[in-house]
Amino acid sequence: MLAFAARRFIVAVFLVWVVASLVFLVIHLIPGDPAELLLAQGGVAPDPASVANLREKLGLERPLLVQYGDYLLDLSQLDFGISLVDEHAVSSEIALRLPRTLELVGMAGLLAVAVGLPLGVLTALRAGQATDRILSAIASVGLSVPVFVVGTLAVLVLAQKLHLVSAGGYVPMAQDPLRHLALLLMPAGTIALGLAAALMRVARSSVLEVLERDHIRAAQARGLAPGTIMRLHVVRNALTPVVTVLALHLGSLLGGTVLVECVFNYPGISGYLVRAVEARDYSEVMGIVLVISVLFVLLNFIVDLSYAVIDPRVRHG
Repeated sequence: MLAFAARRFIVAVFLVWVVASLVFLVIHLIPGDPAELLLAQGGVAPDPASVANLREKLGLERPLLVQYGDYLLDLSQLDFGISLVDEHAVSSEIALRLPRTLELVGMAGLLAVAVGLPLGVLTALRAGQATDRILSAIASVGLSVPVFVVGTLAVLVLAQKLHLVSAGGYVPMAQDPLRHLALLLMPAGTIALGLAAALMRVARSSVLEVLERDHIRAAQARGLAPGTIMRLHVVRNALTPVVTVLALHLGSLLGGTVLVECVFNYPGISGYLVRAVEARDYSEVMGIVLVISVLFVLLNFIVDLSYAVIDPRVRHG
């Protein structure tokens, strides 16, 4: 297990370096002068003196290899530079907003697993029956409705009509834990609806496939209790595709919760990225994209380790 984890860690470190290099190259090797692109407004050419000042501020006058070396050195110290708009430290703003998005995505993942996995197992065991057809139809609706529609309806019904919860916002956990969780639950539930539907369908298909394997039939022939067979032989073997789908969705949500954050006025990293792009803030965009990419690599590393735990054959493959 340690050897497998070490191999995957080396691969993850290599991927982080590749991602960091690609972010650097995309910004620096695109056609045109990055300083002019950042300062251009409405198709009007910027003032040459302003372009020269920005190039000097960004260090674009130095050789590319020198810029790349300084870039990697700054990243090793978690220094993402200074915002070009208001000159605050990008790393401090990311450190403030990123935990909020991680909490939102994590809560959505927990809700989706808690709902989608049991329902997937249930529909597999009731395949072809009324329960299976009804839950599968509900899952299809959950996958079809866009997340911003679900969020808007949740605000309209639960907040404005029934007055059960607040329409949105954010309160730190340390300030008011109960209100913090209450404000987190609705946006997390909005994300979890579609994710739970996807997990339910994958779990159903995976469980049905495992139930047809010879070792399951052998266990049934030996007289093992159905609950024991499901717990020890079916669910564990069916988890691998479920974990894969969950990881892909959570990875995409790291930078893709912007619609939910807008609907619920949630101050996370996705909305910060959109504002940085609109403001053409070179330093902020680089820092946010790099952090999200590294987290995606880290998530895949954790998933690889979970594969080895779920299926010991993986670590020997």
